[in-house]
Amino acid sequence: MLMKFGDVESAERIFRSIETKNIINYNAMIRGYAGNEMCEKALGLFEQIHLSLTNVTYTIVFNCCAKLCNDRARKIGKELLAKMPENYRNDN
Repeated sequence: MLMKFGDVESAERIFRSIETKNIINYNAMIRGYAGNEMCEKALGLFEQIHLSLTNVTYTIVFNCCAKLCNDRARKIGKELLAKMPENYRNDN
């Protein structure tokens, strides 16, 4: 919610205070960064995730890659596509 109002610092402070982060926490932060035109930060946080990804994660990160359209974003997008489970690719 804080990210929707542009309060990135407070959202980051709360995120850092969470001891055991889950994929929902990461997705919220990545989506918040993307919504605040901070896709580089979003990809940086994505690279720190050591959890199973969800279809939400894939969607947010692919959107960031498309917005940035630089070498790093292309690399991450290609790697993510290669790791994506088949059922996510074929899901309607």
